[in-house]
Amino acid sequence: MPGKLGRPTEHRNAMLRGLVTYLLENGSIETTLARAKQVRSMAEKMITLGKKNTLASRRAALAYITKEDVVTKVFNEIAPKYANRNGGYTQIFKMGPRRGDAAEMALIRLVDED
Repeated sequence: MPGKLGRPTEHRNAMLRGLVTYLLENGSIETTLARAKQVRSMAEKMITLGKKNTLASRRAALAYITKEDVVTKVFNEIAPKYANRNGGYTQIFKMGPRRGDAAEMALIRLVDED
């Protein structure tokens, strides 16, 4: 069952929306490797919407991201930072197994644009 994270669809989507919102709000999160790979996909789509900067893209981002101030941050701060970059806005670093259940942990963060 790869890619489904062992959860029903509604729970999985709600969890991913929360993780994407938290990533865009704080810049990095520590989670399992499988979740990080799913979050990467959606976070990059949200940043790409921010680069378009149209009313339709803002509404699409508001439909997915759970906090309005995070959407504002994506459109005003994060997306302009990556204006000259075609994807690859996040990095995933493996951190080794978790102590309790040996799940592979990872740190996902936004790339610093220099």
